[in-house]
Parts: sequence; structure tokens; C-alpha cells
Amino acid sequence: MHILITGGAGFIGSHVVRHFLKSYPTYTITNLDNLTYAGNLANLKDVDALPNYRFVKGDITDGVFLQRLFQESHFDGVIHLAAESHVDRSISNPTEFVVTNVLGTVTLLNAAKACWQSDLEGKRFYHISTDEVYGSLGREGLFTEQTAYDPHSPYSASKASSDHFVRAYHDTYNLPVVISNCSNNYGSFQFPEKLIPLFINNIVHNKPLPVYGKGENIRDWLWVVDHAQAIDVIYHQGSNGETYNIGGHNEWSNIDLIRLLCRIMDTKLGRAAGVSEKLVTYVTDRAGHDLRYAIDSSKLQRELGWVPSISFEKGLELTVDWYLTNAEWLDNVTSGGYQHYYEEMYGGR
Repeated sequence: MHILITGGAGFIGSHVVRHFLKSYPTYTITNLDNLTYAGNLANLKDVDALPNYRFVKGDITDGVFLQRLFQESHFDGVIHLAAESHVDRSISNPTEFVVTNVLGTVTLLNAAKACWQSDLEGKRFYHISTDEVYGSLGREGLFTEQTAYDPHSPYSASKASSDHFVRAYHDTYNLPVVISNCSNNYGSFQFPEKLIPLFINNIVHNKPLPVYGKGENIRDWLWVVDHAQAIDVIYHQGSNGETYNIGGHNEWSNIDLIRLLCRIMDTKLGRAAGVSEKLVTYVTDRAGHDLRYAIDSSKLQRELGWVPSISFEKGLELTVDWYLTNAEWLDNVTSGGYQHYYEEMYGGR
């Protein structure tokens, strides 16, 4: 089997690439990534020499390039992770999110449709989305696969639109698709614009920890390794045309999460208790900031047998250990030094 994974040099994508390479050595995995600021080939240094792995630099909005890539490679499946994903960036530049997340997804769908139209047997287009398309919950309730879409940020609106296009290609062209909507991911190799790696980095350097509003917003947290395993299960066992929610069963308010992280960091860094928490700085809340997300993943558990393997407390400690052990990775990412790795490894190819 030959699978195309888009965005495979990013945070979640690199974990999915690694998982498939190691779990399915007879598969060929092509990683397509445009290597924007969050795409980092150093995330895959441990697997980039494997014989069943290939990296291709390219833009999912380039239809001519994609058509040629599909014709040459004869992909059996697509796992589509390439996306702009940071809410704050979407507020300052919404057009970029429309281009990548909407137009890019449609261009990719067109390439798959054109290549597979004569033989859909064994083919699959798997689109990874977010729980943010559902909008905001009150203090009670969970998002299910039947929850109506109600996006509140340019990011979530762009992902909602791409979800609709994927379903439309299934209904209109009979393209074999599956979709999953996941909760907040955390773990190793996450670009430090997101809360957990940002705050780990700031605590190490004694910088302020900016908390929106009063820190009362609640999120469900999913360990990225568990997410990669769920993607594996859905890709191989999910039913065409279906949507599956993936949640970590770990609801935390931002301020409680930050206090837990501060306690872990004080212990790991040998600081007195409470030192890191003094770095917390409350800032004006983000526009359109949803109060609470929480995923009901019972369908995935019931139909395909997936459950998260780890508690948030344990996963967060493992994540802190990774960032502290891999300080050079974090320094390179924050300085842009990882671009030198790309030029050295792939600059002439």
C-alpha cells in the first residue's frame, strides 16, 4: 500500500508518519509538506532513512503539481493533515487559512478524484479536522458526530468548510472518504506557539505566561501518540462516509492545566514550589474565544475499539521530559535553525 500523508513534517503529521512507518514496514509512505514555519524535517530524523519513506516538498494548493504527483505515485490512500491551525494567526490573517485549509483541501480532493475515478476499490481519502468546528459548549454536554457546526474563528470556519467539501465529494462523486474531529493535541515536536510547549519554553527562560481572561476556558486534551493510533484504526477500519470524534477524556480549564504544568516544571527544574506560577500574567481575552470543548468519542470506542491509553497528568509529565531533554530542538525551532537541516538534507533534491 502507498499512502500520501500531507503535513507530515508538522506536529501531528510527524507522529502519524512515524507510527505508519514503524507499524507497517511493507507500506510506502510519502510525506508531502510545504515546510512552512511549523513544518520541521528534524521531527522525522529518526525515520527519514527508512527504505519505505519518501519526502516531497510541495504545496497542496498547486493543482498541476498534485495531479502529476498522483499520476506518478499511484497512491492507494491519503491522510490529509496539512493545515494552518493556530487560532490567533487566523484572526490576524484569515485569508491564508481559507487558501490553505479550504482551497488546498479541494485541490487535493480533485487530484484524488481524477486519479482514482476509474478504480475506487481499496482507495481512501482521510481528512483530519478539529472539534472547534462545533463551536462552544456550556458547562455541560459533549460534542458528538451529530452536533451542528457553529465555528467562531476564521480557523474553525476554514476547517468547517473543508469538512463540508470532503463530505460533498463523497456524496456527489462517491469518493471514499472518512473524517475525524479531534480535541486539543499535546506531546513532543509541537511548535511552541501552542499553549503547552510555549509555556514550557517560557518557564525555562523565566518569561511571562500569558493567560487569556481568567483562564477559565476548558479544553479536552488528547496525547498525540494516542491520536496517531486512532488515525491508524480509522484509516483501516472506519466506514466510508462516516465521521469519528477523537477525544482524550481529559477536560481541564486553562488555569488548572497551567498550575499543574508549573508544579511539574518546578520539580523538574529543581525550583521551589510556586516559583513558576508567579510567571502567570493575565491578558485581555481573545476575540471569539470559545468557553469549552469536550468530545464524546464513544462511537469510535464502540465501533472500532479505540480508547486513549494515558491520563493527562502522565502524558503532560512525559511531554515536559521530552522538551527538557530536547532543548536543542526547541532552540532550533524558535530560532529558525531547523531550516539549515532542510537545506543540508534536501536542498539539492
